Amino acid sequence: MVLPRIVVICGSTRFMTEMNEAELRETEAGRIVVKPGCDMKTPHELWSHPADAEALKARLDDLHRAKIRLADEVLVVGGYIGESTRAEIAYARSLGRPVRFTHPGVEAPPSAVGP
Repeated sequence: MVLPRIVVICGSTRFMTEMNEAELRETEAGRIVVKPGCDMKTPHELWSHPADAEALKARLDDLHRAKIRLADEVLVVGGYIGESTRAEIAYARSLGRPVRFTHPGVEAPPSAVGP
């Protein structure tokens, strides 16, 4: 049995609503979807203390890189690409993962994001 393609959603968590919509559309298209599981921009007791938030952010970054390694392709969601998302794009490309964009006009030139 062949597994469906796995898509990892990347982008700023300010676009969680758009990520949820992308997840719905990718799932409807028959793909397995993984995406950020925490929106640290929304207050929560798990990251209310600055030291806890800093440690969690590091763990979440590692976890998201693992999701990129797991995935067959990356879907970047949103109309803004910040430093973290740029690093994720560069990492995905370094692994040979195709990268798609919901807003293709925001894509940085390839030389700015790595191989």
